[in-house]
Amino acid sequence: MDDAARYVNRFEGSASAHGVVQAGEVHGGVHFHQQPHSAPTIVPRQLRGDVRHFVNRSRELTRLGRLVADGRDEPHVVPVTVITGTAGVGKTSLALHWAHSVRPHFPGGELYANLRGYAAGSPAPPETILGRFLEDLGVPSSHVPVERERRETMFRSLLANRRVLVVLDNAADSAQVRPLLPATAGCLVVVTSRDDLSGLVAQQGALRLEVTTLPTTDAVTLLRATTADYRARDRRADLAELARLCAGLPLALRIAAERAAGWPSMPLSELIDDLRDESARWNVLTADAEEGSDAMRSVFEWSYQALPAPAARLFRLLGLHPGNEFGLPAVASLAGAEPPQVRSLLDTLVRAHLLERRPTGRYEFHDLLRAYAAELIHREESEADRTEILGRCLAWYLHTADAAQRAISPYDSYVLDDQISAPAAALSFDQYEPAFRWYRTESANLVTATRVAADAGFPRIAWRLAVVLRAIYMHHNAFDDWGTTARIAVDAATRAGEQAGEAEALENLGKVAFQALRLDEAEGCHQAALAIRRRLGDRHGMAVSINALGLLGLRRRRLDEARSHFADSAEIFRELGDRRWSALMRSNLAETLCELGRPEEAGEIIEQALTDFRELGDRFGEGNALFLLSWARRESGDLEAAGLAINSALSISDEEDNRVWRGHWLVESAKVERARGNPEKALHLCQESAAVQRRLGDAAREAVALDGAGEACQALGRFEEATKLHLRAIAVYRGLDAHWKLAWALEHLASALDHLSEHEPARAARQEALRLLSPMDDPQAVALAQSMARQLSDEA
Repeated sequence: MDDAARYVNRFEGSASAHGVVQAGEVHGGVHFHQQPHSAPTIVPRQLRGDVRHFVNRSRELTRLGRLVADGRDEPHVVPVTVITGTAGVGKTSLALHWAHSVRPHFPGGELYANLRGYAAGSPAPPETILGRFLEDLGVPSSHVPVERERRETMFRSLLANRRVLVVLDNAADSAQVRPLLPATAGCLVVVTSRDDLSGLVAQQGALRLEVTTLPTTDAVTLLRATTADYRARDRRADLAELARLCAGLPLALRIAAERAAGWPSMPLSELIDDLRDESARWNVLTADAEEGSDAMRSVFEWSYQALPAPAARLFRLLGLHPGNEFGLPAVASLAGAEPPQVRSLLDTLVRAHLLERRPTGRYEFHDLLRAYAAELIHREESEADRTEILGRCLAWYLHTADAAQRAISPYDSYVLDDQISAPAAALSFDQYEPAFRWYRTESANLVTATRVAADAGFPRIAWRLAVVLRAIYMHHNAFDDWGTTARIAVDAATRAGEQAGEAEALENLGKVAFQALRLDEAEGCHQAALAIRRRLGDRHGMAVSINALGLLGLRRRRLDEARSHFADSAEIFRELGDRRWSALMRSNLAETLCELGRPEEAGEIIEQALTDFRELGDRFGEGNALFLLSWARRESGDLEAAGLAINSALSISDEEDNRVWRGHWLVESAKVERARGNPEKALHLCQESAAVQRRLGDAAREAVALDGAGEACQALGRFEEATKLHLRAIAVYRGLDAHWKLAWALEHLASALDHLSEHEPARAARQEALRLLSPMDDPQAVALAQSMARQLSDEA
């Protein structure tokens, strides 16, 4: 295809590697701007509160101050600073204190993320942080792209003309940070890490600041400032000794100061003797410890021993929680106590500086304190008690997630069985919004809880939690978390010896693979699930698996195979009396018939499904049926009926404020308008669809919109513009292995090239399309192949 390849190079211009049209770009006179529903400009203010009694660090603050000086020599290089040092040395305190002092320099706002580089569980994936940043900047969750590269592109685009301060706390390594960097000097990035992040220093030119322990003078100043309201007469020599025992580490100093303030009548020398004894014990136990860690552990133990017994027990119980950050309801479930009582104990731990209070009623461990609590629970609680407590906490997450899925996605939710008892403290949700807020807040803990359940002897909870989360993940593009939990679930269900659970977990993983276009993996999962369900006699499950195989056939354009699967599945659901699934099967059958070129039959079937969806109140089912009805009526030549149907579908997407639905259905509206002789209107509809799909990260549907825009341009006589659009669609289809759509896009390209008298590349495009069509035997594919063959023959 050398001639075509040369022509591609002439026309691609500034096309990206993925054929993506960016918002605001003009390609060949076709302006793909953001249509209505663009994200509003939001100024995030996410910095955590400044620390009290911040002392000195003047050298570090001076060096940081140079980063906001005007007149930078490299306007396209974002300034980055890395604050590094040992655990507990005050890296985050320094970063936040300085960040608050320079807020006026950043009118675009501040973004903050804890990257959890040293927390319980895995570090936060960059794509997860990017997704949250995009939503915090005003991008609706349904518009956040799936692919990490697209999230990076959108993030950089949103910050391109803004001055925003980005604080990335507790980074694990340079690779975790790089995707989170803006691209312009108007922004500034502050990173904290125990690692020296040499990659950022070498490749991004980051300024590295190493934070050391506080000298005695500063440590004494911190102790005196923290205890002044309670112990004004402590001798400087005693304060210096206390600072020495804390190794100059701010975290240890603050905990020690709180202990001293809590005993104002006790001479500081007695408290120091207690800590010195504790320090001696830890020196024996940790002779090879990292510098400062023995002092830190001594202070932790010293403070812990001073807690009232209920607060001390809650502190160690928190060592079993799956994450470093948690809310009151989860802690109440963990402790098996009433929320008011637990809140009081949490406040005690906050006052002792053993926990930090976060906004919206959340609490967080420093990762060193979390590790210490985890050691305590193993030291002071029996294995049986630990198992009971952790099981209660995981069951709380399972049943609260179940309540959330039923509120968020009632028609696609998994029906949770009664094998895992529901804790009395499990939350319930009456509406979508509170359920989704809970999911967003707990999303990281839910992934960690699934992993912990699998690793800690609760495989029955692990696979159920993953399957319960499926409906939420599916409707909110949370493919990263979905894939992680789905893989955990398959192994967990196998170890649990629950064959029905194994089938559910395989189906779950198959759906993830299907969404990612890993079709061979998806087919393997669904075939394995079907085999299990046949052995168990689970007819409902069998029908679900058969339908999934039908969707695979549809995707691969094995239309007879797909139709057979849908018919088999429909028969089972009819026998079971499942009206909604029966309606879904009618929709899938109708789509297959449309692809087979039998629109009249498709129209009859979809009318029945439409009635069912309306009576069931299933808005997505109704809208999708209207979309299919428009397709069928348009192919039958009834453009008036087609227009009414697709306009009704788009009204549903607007009423439900669902961009996923709207973006998909807009292309059908464009096809109707083109058939009516309104190519200009069709072009605008395809533009809007492409913009929506780009935001959603759905490359396949974006390519459909681009190809449709190219057809509209051809109808307008704008063939060079059409060529560029078809080329972009082709680039995407090649990466997705979408042979049927690629063949059509090549034919569209050939048509545009013919109008430009570029006959050799047009011929090459048709030859490639013919090779793609050769394995396909359905009537539409055969007809297209025959048409192309005739054209090639006429040109010979």
